[in-house]
Amino acid sequence: MEILKIGTREFHSRLMLGTGKYRSLEEMRDSLEASGTQIVTVALRRLDLTQPAQPGILDYIDPERYTILPNTAGCKTVQEAVQVAHLAAALGLPRWIKLEVIPDPTYLLPDPLATLEATHILTEEGFEVLPYINADPVLAQYLQDAGAVTVMPLGSPIGSGQGILNLAQIQIIIEQARVPVVVDAGIGSASDAALAMEIGASACLINTAVAKAQNSVQMATAMKLGIEAGRAAYLAGRIPRQQLASASSPVTGIPVLKG
Repeated sequence: MEILKIGTREFHSRLMLGTGKYRSLEEMRDSLEASGTQIVTVALRRLDLTQPAQPGILDYIDPERYTILPNTAGCKTVQEAVQVAHLAAALGLPRWIKLEVIPDPTYLLPDPLATLEATHILTEEGFEVLPYINADPVLAQYLQDAGAVTVMPLGSPIGSGQGILNLAQIQIIIEQARVPVVVDAGIGSASDAALAMEIGASACLINTAVAKAQNSVQMATAMKLGIEAGRAAYLAGRIPRQQLASASSPVTGIPVLKG
């Protein structure tokens, strides 16, 4: 089976799933199972650590089955993001981090300069950093130079379900990448996930499209199949696009019928 390698870790599934916005923790748990994911992202700033006796997100994620990827969602500055990474390590979570630094609450676009600075700091401290970025090929190169173990360009604004609007830029990032490219944000349905994989993305990270679907568990299954189909198509090698039609049936060697 084909392996996805991110930093020092290896996985079979190429679908990463988020844990926010579900109607219940039970629905989240069942969706994770249906998706076949091995990587589950958890926003540390949204955990309620004041009531340890109450069941929370981490109680519904089997650590024997899933690798938890802490993320810095909700952080607006470099300092906040670094502090959350330290908190994750203190909680005994894996020493890798999905890095988000988003100062603007309206459009939720990541801050490129702060993301690069935080990546430098955290990689020097021994974290494996997976930075969330706009689809900026130049920034993607800088982040790889800084030691990021993936780059995670957004397909369209987070939670919007608009699909892959930044296709051309993501294709450049993939072409130039020395690490896995994970399409993160904007995916609305399985066809979007398949498209991301068809152009050569290594994986997709999906949350809202599953959590807010009318049937989250069924959508999680659909995303799993979309990822698998897109990857298989990429490996198979699609035919080139052509301006003119090309007949599927032979046009030579056909006997002429006389009437």
